[in-house]
Amino acid sequence: MSIANNAPVDMGGFQLTSDAPLGARNTLRVDARARLLADVHDPLKLPEVLAYPAVSAGKVLVIGEGSNLLIKGDIDGTVLVMANRGVETFQRDDRVLIRVAAGERWDDFVRWSLGQGYAGLENLILIPGTIGASPIQNIGAYGVEVAEFIDTVEAWDTHKNEFVVLDKAACAFSYRDSTFKQQPGRWIVVAVTFALPRERPLSLEYAGIREEVEKMGVVRATPYHVAEAVVRLRSRKLPDPAVIGNAGSFFKNPIVPARKADALALAHPGLPVWPHAGGTAKISAGWLIETAGFKGTREGDAGMSNRHALVLVNHGKATGPELWNFAQRVISGVEAKFGVRLEPEPLVI
Repeated sequence: MSIANNAPVDMGGFQLTSDAPLGARNTLRVDARARLLADVHDPLKLPEVLAYPAVSAGKVLVIGEGSNLLIKGDIDGTVLVMANRGVETFQRDDRVLIRVAAGERWDDFVRWSLGQGYAGLENLILIPGTIGASPIQNIGAYGVEVAEFIDTVEAWDTHKNEFVVLDKAACAFSYRDSTFKQQPGRWIVVAVTFALPRERPLSLEYAGIREEVEKMGVVRATPYHVAEAVVRLRSRKLPDPAVIGNAGSFFKNPIVPARKADALALAHPGLPVWPHAGGTAKISAGWLIETAGFKGTREGDAGMSNRHALVLVNHGKATGPELWNFAQRVISGVEAKFGVRLEPEPLVI
């Protein structure tokens, strides 16, 4: 069957589009094209999709909403999007588990979980992206990481050509990292099962959450109140991708030896430092970028947000290379001033 340019063809459980525009498929709004786009609604069709001649002939890039992605140019291969939907709740031993399809939106699931009376994900509200992307990056915000609540991840293993179920240990989660990120291209996540409690201690100590809850006049906070506080904080600090192209926090908070962090804090009073595992410390990338003078700066349409120094933004028509070159300038400037090299959070293609 031939596939006309830009016209999706329904293949039964998945759609294929050739010479597909990707501007609406990434939140940085980079205009680029893919030789082929595959939207997969039925995970069981994955073997058929991957065996399709136009797909098997080249590389495959799996994305969700493109909210953690910087595309530097056209993609001479297939962009594959898991578009399956569904949420199932079931009991295993003394635990309630929730299986969520990879194509569900992360923020929708967080709000659903709060509405069902579950706790744990309230600090992770308003993060863009899909369920399938959440374990890859081990998404985190305001002192909480999703890995804490993941029971298993279901994926297609392209090395073994079979569906597999990975438990938390097999996922090898760490700060903004996982086995899925360490072995790019091997796994296609099709569903994630979460173990969410009804009650747990609230995480209030990070980045002004307690103060925001107090401003709301709340005496006894619940997960719902924490979620509302996070929404208010994020809405004030982070630009909306629907208004200006961005991929959220573009740089990871650097993890350095504790001795180096202490020396930096002594030389630069005000530098936020948090203890980390194994004799290391995490320092604020946003503070480093702002202090180095990059907050709110731009070259053409590429720049750093004037609302949050961590956010790389596309003011209009910036290309992928222009955005990446600007990010490199920030990396070099911070390293020259502080001796710390920043690493990007998003996947750079």
